[in-house]
Amino acid sequence: MDKFRKPLFIAAGFFALILGAIGVVLPLLPTTPFVILAALFFSKGSHKIHHWLLKQKIFGSMIQSWEADRVIPIRAKLLSTTMMLTMVSYPLLFRPFALWLKVLVVFIVFYALWYVWQHRSEPVDTSIEQSWKKLSGKTTTPDTHQRQASIKQKNSYSADTQSLFG
Repeated sequence: MDKFRKPLFIAAGFFALILGAIGVVLPLLPTTPFVILAALFFSKGSHKIHHWLLKQKIFGSMIQSWEADRVIPIRAKLLSTTMMLTMVSYPLLFRPFALWLKVLVVFIVFYALWYVWQHRSEPVDTSIEQSWKKLSGKTTTPDTHQRQASIKQKNSYSADTQSLFG
């Protein structure tokens, strides 16, 4: 059974990768989900091809972020949003198409945008840490402040104890 499944996963991976590459210039096919899907298929079909895809300059870090934390980097989100809206806006506004087709295109684009933007841009721990840094303007987290305060308190107790008994 494995003999048949692996080639199917590899073929599906290349098909998804081709759709992702087409999605770079065709706004109805978002690149990011297809590249992520290709990585999933390659991970089940060929570890060698999956590793090759992870080492690619353009998609490698995005796939690693997705596999590790289910994260789509903000840069990929902004790029995909810009490309989709730019490539779709001209034909929708200036070309004569049936209304139902325009509505369908708008629905597909908004669904793709929703899919991309519903995922986090950074891992949860990193997001919390960086948000705290931005809000407080400091380089330590609340937990660090609490630890530092308790250490100072313990040190002051031990200094007081030493002065009383020392």
